[in-house]
Amino acid sequence: MRVAIAGAGKVGRSIARELIANGHNVLLIDRDVELAKPGVVEGADTLLADACEISTLEAAHLAECQVMVAATGDDKVNLVVSLLAKTEYGVPRVVARVNHPKNEWMFDESWGVDVAVSTPRMLSALVEEAVSVGDLVRLFTFRQGQANLVEITLSVDSPVAGQRVGDQPWPPDTALVAIVRGHRVITPSADDALDPGDELLFVASPDQEPELQRMLGHR
Repeated sequence: MRVAIAGAGKVGRSIARELIANGHNVLLIDRDVELAKPGVVEGADTLLADACEISTLEAAHLAECQVMVAATGDDKVNLVVSLLAKTEYGVPRVVARVNHPKNEWMFDESWGVDVAVSTPRMLSALVEEAVSVGDLVRLFTFRQGQANLVEITLSVDSPVAGQRVGDQPWPPDTALVAIVRGHRVITPSADDALDPGDELLFVASPDQEPELQRMLGHR
């Protein structure tokens, strides 16, 4: 898979290293001479240019990329790059970094963004997840499908504690995708029990989250 990354700062370089380790072809784009110098990330191609310019994206052969990652520290740049990648070059998957939570509402399909990654929101969600028992915590939003990855840790007095997965009338547009039990990750089957302390991961429509909370939270 060919991936272009706008922004060769710490975030962009980290993403590039992970992708290269997984066998992907990566191009880093940055207008900073030091960040875009050859060899800044072993195995990655580099392009010294402004990613908001059409001429840059032409030089990057963006139409041949399967993924565009807008990973700069400037939300305005990330939005422009995302829009150009999607509308001008038809990149199938556009992932954008959100630096400031107040701008998160703009990072959607109208700006060409398929997946928006908000570091502040993810950190706060992980803090909530670490300390919350019996409360539904939103971990991640899938922009294209209008669904969320949510987590709840079952309390001892949860209405479903001790019951079978297959006996639960899950809400529409909701899927239980994993049960984390201690050091184990369980792919749920109908016969699996739901134990107090289990971390349940769902992909759910936002409008079904209140019903999930009602079903799984405290009595």
